[in-house]
Amino acid sequence: MAITLVNPGGLPQIDVYRQVSIASGSKLVFVAGQVAWDADGVTVGEGDLAAQAEQCYLNVATALAEAGASFDDVAKLNVHVVDWTPDKMPLLLDGIARASAKLGVTPAAPATLLGVAALDVPEHLIEVEATAVVD
Repeated sequence: MAITLVNPGGLPQIDVYRQVSIASGSKLVFVAGQVAWDADGVTVGEGDLAAQAEQCYLNVATALAEAGASFDDVAKLNVHVVDWTPDKMPLLLDGIARASAKLGVTPAAPATLLGVAALDVPEHLIEVEATAVVD
């Protein structure tokens, strides 16, 4: 594996992600922001942040697989959520947990969560982009 995830002493120990990823691989994979579309371009879970988060993570996994990678190779995630407020965290974590269970992974790469005013279409509540490194 080309990625080592760590929580350095002196920084908060976050349960759902690690503070640092150390990459040693040679192939970079940049996954465009994935929204809650199914394979036919139909929005999944309209109005449901948890369902859309699940679909976004499943889409990221599909994109990674095409490049010969998986969530184990992810060095960094960026998550954009429309009209973010902290009370939405349980819904976000629920969607991530559901995708993780389906994929048999625990996405723990360093992550940045950004609240945004809007995404590409009004139906989309979340977008997830990933950077991976593989040997």
